[in-house]
Amino acid sequence: MASRPERLLRRSDAPLSASFLELFFDLAFVLALSQSAAHLLHDLTLAGALHTALLLAGVWWIWVTTTWSADWYDPESPAIRVVLVAATLGSLLAGVAIPQALEERGVLFAGAYVAVHLVRGVVTASMLRGHPRQRRALRILCWYTVTAVPWLAGAFLPQWRVPLWVLALAIDVTGPRLGWPTPRLGRARQQELRLAGAHFAERYQQIMIIALGELVLAAGLSYAGTRLDLAETAAFLLVFATAVLIGLLYVTPAGRQLGSAIERADPSRLGVVTGYLHLVMIAGIVVTAVGAELSIAHPSEVGDMRAVAVILGGPTLFLVGRILFSLAIHRRLSWPRVGALLVLAGAAAALRLPLLAISAVATGVVLVVAVLDHAAPFTYRRRRSAD
Repeated sequence: MASRPERLLRRSDAPLSASFLELFFDLAFVLALSQSAAHLLHDLTLAGALHTALLLAGVWWIWVTTTWSADWYDPESPAIRVVLVAATLGSLLAGVAIPQALEERGVLFAGAYVAVHLVRGVVTASMLRGHPRQRRALRILCWYTVTAVPWLAGAFLPQWRVPLWVLALAIDVTGPRLGWPTPRLGRARQQELRLAGAHFAERYQQIMIIALGELVLAAGLSYAGTRLDLAETAAFLLVFATAVLIGLLYVTPAGRQLGSAIERADPSRLGVVTGYLHLVMIAGIVVTAVGAELSIAHPSEVGDMRAVAVILGGPTLFLVGRILFSLAIHRRLSWPRVGALLVLAGAAAALRLPLLAISAVATGVVLVVAVLDHAAPFTYRRRRSAD
């Protein structure tokens, strides 16, 4: 009979598909995405964008680390079920706090963030007592115990909140890349950071669908509040087309090859870097959702620089993440996507058109990239057959 620590760890022959509680946990992220979009919509300034990025990154890191836990440990074990339920509640509370996290709800946001990481660390470290994997759990718990100080200090010191939270988050997200080096416990070895590629690739696809669902929902709700005239309908259809194209760009081809790439790669590199790059892509989708609300609600208005920057900036940010994603997996650049970035940047600087036209430009650029992406594998296969 397996010992208690062995029962906590995921078996090599365990199913790699997401468990019910993992999918349930994803639902909490819906609120965080919606609240992040609302936060940015109400403060379309550079400071507002940076603040939104900080809060979104915090909630995203809860998702990443919880998904790692469900990959390392058996998600059907009672202890990990407790961890997943606690992470769901913590993510919901952090999402609730986002609109006022830098004001009166800072304690709620930081408290929820810290609690999720500490609960997970205490549960796993105590359940693995006597097992070699306890050292990994203790390293992680030590790191999150240390960063709990600036998180909570920032919550109680509003004038220092942003720099303290930036510091804490920077330490948190660099920890796994460094192997969580800890006095007397050392640094995690590569084997301790190993991830099941098929499971992680599936989880990333699921969270990307959640993000695209937020984009579609934002577009639908905005459209429902209009008169449904021709311009508003056209703006809605453009946003819907953009959502479809972003989904196609994600899965072709690197998204489909992520699982095998993670299995082959150094887990301290690709396993961690993909978490950073998915945040960039999801942030792009959040910004696209904000642009969707603007273009659908005011399609005939000539947008100011902030509105134009948001409508074009969402696809731009997604493409930046997608370019780096392919670079991390294939070690090569997609030149059509790089060209698309230049076109979008030039359009943002030069265009003074109604928001509907700006949205059409963004959708058109994404469409061209998607067409070229789908044509590239076919061209490559045809050249190989000719050789």
